Amino acid sequence: MLRMEIALFLVVAFVAYIYFSAEKKFTQLHRTFSVLLVVVLFHLVFDGITVYTVNHLETVPALLNEAFHRLFIGTMILIFFLFYQYIAILVEEETGKPRRLDRAARVYLVFAELGDMLLPIHYAVTPQGNYSDGIHVVFCYVSVAFYFLLGTGLLLLNWKQVPRKKKMAIVIASLVELIGTTLQGINHTWLISGMGITLITLAFYLILENPDILRAELTEQKMSMLYLKSQVNPHFLYNTLDTIRIQAQLNGDKKVADLLMRLVDFFRLSVKVDRPLVTLDDEMELLEAYMELMCYRYPELRCEYDIDPELGGAQVPNFILQPIVENSLLHGLKNRGYRGEVAISAQRTPEGAMEIQVRDTGSGFAPGKKEAIDEMLRSYAKQAPKLTGNSIGILNVQKRIKLLCGREYGLWYTENESGGVTAHILLPLKEEAQ
Repeated sequence: MLRMEIALFLVVAFVAYIYFSAEKKFTQLHRTFSVLLVVVLFHLVFDGITVYTVNHLETVPALLNEAFHRLFIGTMILIFFLFYQYIAILVEEETGKPRRLDRAARVYLVFAELGDMLLPIHYAVTPQGNYSDGIHVVFCYVSVAFYFLLGTGLLLLNWKQVPRKKKMAIVIASLVELIGTTLQGINHTWLISGMGITLITLAFYLILENPDILRAELTEQKMSMLYLKSQVNPHFLYNTLDTIRIQAQLNGDKKVADLLMRLVDFFRLSVKVDRPLVTLDDEMELLEAYMELMCYRYPELRCEYDIDPELGGAQVPNFILQPIVENSLLHGLKNRGYRGEVAISAQRTPEGAMEIQVRDTGSGFAPGKKEAIDEMLRSYAKQAPKLTGNSIGILNVQKRIKLLCGREYGLWYTENESGGVTAHILLPLKEEAQ
């Protein structure tokens, strides 16, 4: 048995090495899995030690054996709490519903760890091998069952909203947990809990946390961004050049040179794809070049900025504001003959993040349109990157924010009481590395 524990430890250690050495965004889900990997490694060490000590009761000091056994059970309870936590965060990301059971899960974790430290441990000695039994073991099974029911119940309540791949990972992990615990309960001397925990960890890793999968998603998003940047609206290009041509025919003033310069600035900045993240100042420079040209084309269009100067160095995903503003113009102000205002603001939130707002005084959403946009943005992960259609910009913006910044950040829309809509972009507040 001890050789099996060593083999399991080496497998998880190899997975942990690959996982921690791979490039990834440390979202709440990934941080939870990282902690889980570390705790599993410690648990397998204690598992191997107790496999030896429980079968050498006559030679190992009772106090030492009991201490390692309590560490073994304590880390096991913590692992199943982390399994539940991982499922809860995953479901929250997909549904947007708050994790209402977290407090109960944490309170029970404290209760369970106290029980592990205080309840008496008894050992059964049999010809097939020794094992612990009594109230301490029953308490351990109850704790595993508690977190098993929390996790599976959460999945079943939100079954339709969780993507198939994520459901499969949770179902496989739950079945392994159920089968392993049942077999261990029937055959006490098998001592296979470490194998079950390793298989559950591998299920989450191979299906959801594999760096190759995450890297493929990142590549997919980069390709969609490259495509988006390469498909500059030809009408915008032709109409702007025609405006400049007419102006040049009428007079040779400095304004023509300024317009040409802004157009050059726009295309120069818009084709920068070497960095996924840029400063807010860089992003605003691109947007200002775009809006200056649009305001010249449409004299009754106004643009206002309210940017916290302290946020200029904050990191934002490249090329996210221009598609949002263009969307406001084409689907809001176009219906009003481009008469109105677009206001862009960027402020620090009370929680220490950054919120960028793009507010327009356009015609607002058509009936049913906001619900369709909300659903598209909420279920962004289920949709392939769009290369055509009216929502190409906002869907790809949402995908890149989620991928580069974390799933707790993103894009959403609200309707203004006075008319028009406001796009909200929530981003982490990270300064540019010096």
